[in-house]
Amino acid sequence: MNVANGADLKSRTDASRTLPRVYADAPSSVSFKKLRKRLLRQTQDAVRRYGMDGVRADGSAQKWLVCLSGGKDSYTLLTALLDLKWQGALKAELVACNLDQGQPGFPKHILPDYLESLRVNYRIITEDTYSIVTDKVPENKTYCSLCSRLRRGILYRVAREEGCDAVVLGHHRDDALETFMMNLFHGGRMAAMPPKLVNDEGDLFVLRPLILCAEEDIAKFAAALRFPIIPCNLCGSQEGLQREVMKRMLDDWEARAPGRREVMFRALQNVRPSHLADEKIWDFEALSKKL
Repeated sequence: MNVANGADLKSRTDASRTLPRVYADAPSSVSFKKLRKRLLRQTQDAVRRYGMDGVRADGSAQKWLVCLSGGKDSYTLLTALLDLKWQGALKAELVACNLDQGQPGFPKHILPDYLESLRVNYRIITEDTYSIVTDKVPENKTYCSLCSRLRRGILYRVAREEGCDAVVLGHHRDDALETFMMNLFHGGRMAAMPPKLVNDEGDLFVLRPLILCAEEDIAKFAAALRFPIIPCNLCGSQEGLQREVMKRMLDDWEARAPGRREVMFRALQNVRPSHLADEKIWDFEALSKKL
């Protein structure tokens, strides 16, 4: 064990021993097997499609900081990556990381106990961003933006300390669609969540291997495996978050026309700049010279 600045680092992941522990209490039903297969196929598809194979230019394995919040998405992310490593479909070395943000009543033991039981490499970071957010943000405003920026900065720092190539997040297809809708309706821009990007400093990748996965499937997977979910009371204590509004809107559309979310996500993968109106990405002036 290496303990420094309140951080616990444990290094003993062995995929051949870890995966049976992950699925020790998994249902034996055909429906669960199909669900697992679907999520893994979609995750592996994202890995292949968006260049997330976990291999450096020199052929050595990358090191990934897998961010765990204690929610269904991040548990599913870790499980899918461990599964792919067990199958030999992912080369990256994984380090699970949780940021304890100092929220009142946060159950500090849950994630360490869970990761210990799996024998997964992990690091726990304690930073009181809760006090900063609640002090700086007025009561009638949402905490998400500032909380996210503080959290991301800390995770980047930890990734560098660990010698990681990438910070890996559990955002899924529905997160990307909700972000797109928020940007469209409130930000005045067409943008969502990319599956892979380079941070502003240019030294770390940000990866989203679950980007093709549906939240509904992730929720079923998490329930079936009975992950020890930790709710985010900081955000959950606020009503009327715009993301929740977008989620309800998408839910309504999906109920009226099943498959709508999938069609919308395909649109994010099929962009035609010439059919939009942004002169920064399409040279409309040059068209006049072709006549």
